[in-house]
Amino acid sequence: MTSPQHITHWIAGRPWTGTAERRGDVYDPATGAVSGQVDLAGVEVVDQAVAAALDAFGQWRHASVAKRASVLFAFRELLNARREELAAIIVSEHGKVQSDALGEIARGLEVVEYACGIPQLLKGGYTEQASSGIDVYSLRQPLGPVAVISPFNFPAMVPMWFFPLAIAAGNTVVVKPSEKDPSAANLLAALWREAGLPDGVFNVVHGDKPAVDRLLEHPDIKAVSFVGSTPIARYVYETATRHGKRVQALGGAKNHMLVLPDADLDLAADAAVNAGFGAAGERCMAVSVLVAVDPVGDDLVERIKQRIAGLTVGPGSAPDSQMGPLVTGVHRDKVSSYLDSGVADGAELAVDGRKHPLSEGAADSGFWLGPTLFDQVRPGMSVYDDEIFGPVLSVVRVPSYDEGLALINANPYGNGTALFTNDGGAARRFQHEVEVGMVGINVPIPVPVAYYSFGGWKSSLFGDTHAYGEDGVKFFTRGKAVTQRWLDPSHHGINLGFPTNS
Repeated sequence: MTSPQHITHWIAGRPWTGTAERRGDVYDPATGAVSGQVDLAGVEVVDQAVAAALDAFGQWRHASVAKRASVLFAFRELLNARREELAAIIVSEHGKVQSDALGEIARGLEVVEYACGIPQLLKGGYTEQASSGIDVYSLRQPLGPVAVISPFNFPAMVPMWFFPLAIAAGNTVVVKPSEKDPSAANLLAALWREAGLPDGVFNVVHGDKPAVDRLLEHPDIKAVSFVGSTPIARYVYETATRHGKRVQALGGAKNHMLVLPDADLDLAADAAVNAGFGAAGERCMAVSVLVAVDPVGDDLVERIKQRIAGLTVGPGSAPDSQMGPLVTGVHRDKVSSYLDSGVADGAELAVDGRKHPLSEGAADSGFWLGPTLFDQVRPGMSVYDDEIFGPVLSVVRVPSYDEGLALINANPYGNGTALFTNDGGAARRFQHEVEVGMVGINVPIPVPVAYYSFGGWKSSLFGDTHAYGEDGVKFFTRGKAVTQRWLDPSHHGINLGFPTNS
């Protein structure tokens, strides 16, 4: 039996060599076994990382945009070459299947590639002769050390929503990944060093609430980017802004997929299964509520049940697995408890994920819960109201488009939504009327490409700017306007030209 791997912080370009006062267990979700132990940072270690970032900022902020772009390009090439290795790390600690892990890396790479265009992205404006002899131009300059606090569900992609643009803009970074799956961040740090990033520009501290709180209050951290549940996002926003920091805190979701009677029901059923059960439902953009407009509810439920029966649930490392385990036993048990509470509230348990068979060779000790389908769900039931963050899909029946739209707009979350229809007029009306930040038309998971920005409305976002894209560039820079006047050299000095009357 192999001993658990030791996972430690990455500070000032190298692994930390201190002795941790506390450590946390890291699990292989497919077996339930402890695969690693991660050092948990206290105030002193966080301060070391921030000090390294502050020290490196003095050099990195003055690096030319051409130099920064060249480092970004090198990092992109290294990450692309070692994406299989990074995906295997994600599978081993998160549990998602290999294809899903590769997919999150690919989406993160899109942001890295966007950040490679930093010379263009940082271009300012210029107005000549704004007033007599006066020119005005604008600059965008880095903030300083910034913190990225990321969740367990996307240990590579979510940090990459933030740190490529932060670094490209001239900032330095302290990443605090989830202690549930910490190793991906360490590989990213090593790749940055190999790409030529100066020591201290990218740091990783592992930990839980004490580490987070210190980052939120540290006077040298200028901005905080966070993704997680809405209660914690609100806490991060309120705490960090109280300490004078710029904050973008992306919270939870309850994403609805509205299906109109004219929709292609096979396409809709495929989309509901893909978006509801991919990554075991541990996605902030997962579809957790399917809103069926009469009379298609019965037909949709039946088609979804048929597709669920054919899903292969097993270890993420197995080539034939379509859905892996949940990230921890505690989280699995919490999600599983909703199956009982949903029935108690009056919902119909159409498919019980606790009974879904596992693939051959899957360890019974893994953190398993199969795809689950509830029908006849209504607002007020816990399975509807709560962000479950697991493989639980609820079907709500409504008599019309208007009632479906009203249901979505009444929800306190506003992260993502989707409409399935073949009616262009209905689609255009929906995208205009729905009060949600990211909208898909016949697309179940409408995560924007890197040159747009990711973020929801209402209780799904705290702060004024979304992640990556143009909003990301603005978040990680400050604007400065310069007004200048120079003496006209024609008023002075020698002039041997033929004299004229002016």
